[in-house]
Amino acid sequence: MKVPALQRLRAKLQAGTPVYGLWITLESASICEMAVALGLDWVTIDAEHGHLDWKEIVEHVRAAVRSDTVVLVRLAENSPALIKRALDIGADGVVIPWIETALQLEAAVAASTYPPRGVRGIGAERATCWGQCFIEHTAEADANVLVVPIIETVRAVQNVEQLARVKGVDLFFFGPADLSATAGFAGKWEGPGVADLILQAKDALRKAGKHCGVIATDEANLAQRREQGFGMLGLGLDASLMLRSLHGLLGSQGRDRQIRASFTLENSPSALAAEKTVTCAPPELRPDRSEIMNARGSGPQLEVAPGVTFDCMVGAHNQARELTTGLVTFAPGAVLPCHRHPFAESITLLHGRVLAEVEGRRYEIGPLDNVTIPRGVAHRVTNLSRTAPAVFHIALASSNPSRELVNAFFPRRTMPEVTGTQSGAERVTYTRKVGRYAPGESAEFVDFFNADLVPGLEMSGGYGLFQPGGRLPAHLHDFDESICIVEGKATCVVEGRRYAMEQQATALQPRGRVHYFINESPAPMAMIWVYGGPRPERIVVEEACAAEPAVAWSA
Repeated sequence: MKVPALQRLRAKLQAGTPVYGLWITLESASICEMAVALGLDWVTIDAEHGHLDWKEIVEHVRAAVRSDTVVLVRLAENSPALIKRALDIGADGVVIPWIETALQLEAAVAASTYPPRGVRGIGAERATCWGQCFIEHTAEADANVLVVPIIETVRAVQNVEQLARVKGVDLFFFGPADLSATAGFAGKWEGPGVADLILQAKDALRKAGKHCGVIATDEANLAQRREQGFGMLGLGLDASLMLRSLHGLLGSQGRDRQIRASFTLENSPSALAAEKTVTCAPPELRPDRSEIMNARGSGPQLEVAPGVTFDCMVGAHNQARELTTGLVTFAPGAVLPCHRHPFAESITLLHGRVLAEVEGRRYEIGPLDNVTIPRGVAHRVTNLSRTAPAVFHIALASSNPSRELVNAFFPRRTMPEVTGTQSGAERVTYTRKVGRYAPGESAEFVDFFNADLVPGLEMSGGYGLFQPGGRLPAHLHDFDESICIVEGKATCVVEGRRYAMEQQATALQPRGRVHYFINESPAPMAMIWVYGGPRPERIVVEEACAAEPAVAWSA
């Protein structure tokens, strides 16, 4: 136990000076050495999640010996056996997960302290210099050991005042992801309302004289957390920091991609490569509606805010199901006020320069960049130009859209220009910086959003670029589709019928209707496509099913 380092860390917190640290999940002790060399105030070795074993944990502890860096071990559970083992190998303190009651926290403190105060057994391990320093260590350990509970459930927030009264605990850590899960938003870092819960609990702990910690998600969030009064600030997880750097460098070269849970790459062509062409369309998908080609201005025109107009292309007016798409034009300087929907929304900028704000997280986006907002998440959009309009393609996962205006304050912070799901629930795609895949000949696609990229999302969609001669195979879907031509000229072929499309014309392809798109012009063609289903799935059929009339459903 490094008593001087522990005393220094507590003195900094008491003086209002933030203490910075690193969450360690990888096995190499060199990571801990780097943290020590950079003068970090603390590190936490994660023995709850991941694969670290006790040999690797003790190597991390050794890497910080005789330094000013406090070493904590996050345990798998509130267990006297695990607490004793972590402290015996020389950790300066323990981080205890899933603490919800004062009784649980009192038990953790007891397991971390020697009799008569607690129940920790005395071992001849590193903490006592292998039995050579029993008296010295037991005399100083109880007064200096750090017991850090993690507040990561709604129940813990409800009991925070009782937790604050437990003696022997002066520092609490927050786990936003698990707290979000217990609030009903699994997979999100801070689900709707969770940010407020964290701040309320933090304020109660600070009022009781306790200090609070949290891991920051990026540079802007780090500054925000410091302003909010968090004293123990995690710079990130070692693996996450490395991935963030890799994403940034790959993005600068147009090669960035996201990893899927299956360890396949986002935008991976593997699923398309495995497609098999079937002879004809499945009879259970026989369509009950015809395709509809929609020119700009042919559908309902709505003013959704002063200077903000919506040109609805696909929706209830032409019998679309679970899908509304269209074009939104912002007059110079126009603002769409803060609001939320009971369904997901996607916005893709076509022209202009705008600021999209999602619960205070600010993204300045340019042409073809996309922001996808899940249901229930508040957002607003501002046209940054005072002289030129801005035009969006928007998609809503409902054929009967509604919204609720939100009158709430969200702390504002500028977000980095990185493609991916951000610290909130939204996903941002900077299209020019991401990798692409080939869904057809001389065609390149980017997936903006789907249930794999944004868990729980009800729709899927993206951007497609077709070089001259580029095309898709004949196919159909088990949901409605909207295709907006945002650049060049396209030919749409639907069961023997051919349509010429350009200038943001938008096709509604109903469920089961066999079709394909081809670029028969000498210039590139591009589209924004949106599916009324959570994943970009298609059934590829023989060419004749789309190219000739009455073939697809002749069986």
